[in-house]
Amino acid sequence: MKTIYLNAFESDADKKLYSAIKKFLHRHNTDTDNVVILCIGTDRATGDCLGPLVGNHLKKERPDISVFGTLERPVHALNLEETLETIHEQFDKPFIIAIDASLGVPEHIGYATVCSKPLLPGKGVNKKLPAIGNLSITGIVNVAGFPNSVLLQSTRLHTVMTLADCIGNAISMCYLPAPL
Repeated sequence: MKTIYLNAFESDADKKLYSAIKKFLHRHNTDTDNVVILCIGTDRATGDCLGPLVGNHLKKERPDISVFGTLERPVHALNLEETLETIHEQFDKPFIIAIDASLGVPEHIGYATVCSKPLLPGKGVNKKLPAIGNLSITGIVNVAGFPNSVLLQSTRLHTVMTLADCIGNAISMCYLPAPL
């Protein structure tokens, strides 16, 4: 499945992302009852706080859904495997939507991506972590380059917040009742 790129700074980006997510869920014959949202990142680096910001957004807007990874309780390299164990203990065959920040080319900064393959967390900073999720959503927060960890520290918060709002709004829309 190809990766879809959406500019989070466009006014209807959240609706387009919502539509893409719903198509993926439909294609995998999954409804939102079996979905777990896994928001990866840390609040210790601006560029890496996308996941926890999305998690906070979702906990505030949709407290009824299953979300792991918030600013208060981030999911990161040190607790990722433990969190995955918890998810699989609590849910029978969960459909995991994994969300993380990513680095990319300059013209894609501020873009959200969605793809029906597992996410590779930590890839941008050369960490070896397990592939996660049935559906992956990333926010391209900065340009890839050397050293990537410094780039995550110097990422514009405005870009991260715009992406977090777009992704959070899109996922929230997935849980609204279907129109009659």
